[in-house]
Amino acid sequence: MKSLKIVMFFAALLIIAKPQAQTNSPTKPITVVVPYGAGGSADSRGRQLAQKMSLILKQPFVIDNKPGAGGNIGTEFVARAAPDGYTIGMGNFAPLAVNKTLFGTLRYDPETDLSPIILIEKGPLILVVNPNSQYKSIQDIVAAAKAKPGTLTFSSGGIGGSHQLSAELFMQNAGIQMIHVPYKSGSAALTDLMAGNVDMMFDQMYSAVPSIRADKLRPIAITSKKRSPLFPNVPSFAELGYPKVEVLNWQGFIAPAGTPKPIINKLNAAANEALKDPQLRELMLSQGNEIGGGTPADFAALIKSEAAKWSAVVKAGNIKPE
Repeated sequence: MKSLKIVMFFAALLIIAKPQAQTNSPTKPITVVVPYGAGGSADSRGRQLAQKMSLILKQPFVIDNKPGAGGNIGTEFVARAAPDGYTIGMGNFAPLAVNKTLFGTLRYDPETDLSPIILIEKGPLILVVNPNSQYKSIQDIVAAAKAKPGTLTFSSGGIGGSHQLSAELFMQNAGIQMIHVPYKSGSAALTDLMAGNVDMMFDQMYSAVPSIRADKLRPIAITSKKRSPLFPNVPSFAELGYPKVEVLNWQGFIAPAGTPKPIINKLNAAANEALKDPQLRELMLSQGNEIGGGTPADFAALIKSEAAKWSAVVKAGNIKPE
């Protein structure tokens, strides 16, 4: 009887100790997997936020770039990692909301193999042309595209990304056809636009802002519901008669499915705190982005709604991977 009481006592201690161990984590460095190459938006923002969270959680954060397959390689790595909070990842627009439909099958399921932690930011894209272009408005572009279907060109950083899908959404709503010219990166696509080799591009704000201000690009319209405070003279697609042409490129933190809720909540709290940093906020706002934050459930709801939206666009446009 005495031995049974001793066993029950230690079993109770284990039950108590388990959640305490989860609550007291982390106790070692945390790896942040970025499913894109160094130097890009996901990499830069991941590093910036990780630095702030490292100070809050008092543990180093290590960035591990795993680019390839439209973000699938790095995202799959996160999905297959141990669900202990020591491997998390940048969760981006394409791998979480587009690629399941685009590729047909993935080696991970965004809905069941990953746990959202927090939305970091979201931001619109802006339709830009060469400053010497004859196209000065959406009306000019639509009229030209309808007069000569399939002759206007738009560049992108690759198939299935926000550059192409923004243009596809616009074409579907305007009833026009244009030619997609994909490049290996957004910077290469933008360079060729500025050289006059393509007609237009839907570019991300952080990339387009410096060139617009330097008069190397002419802005036509923005994919947010309202005008951006950075360019108050540039109309939104909504006010031009295309309310469904709303595109917000977004990214956040994700963890492997099965990561204990106390760990997810602790990472979420640290990220929310990091997003209050004045310098980081100013940087994000200066790039035309909306600062994220909120709960894991908030981010999960965004991913679900975006996946439904872009699945329909990909199918309607019969978009296929490279």
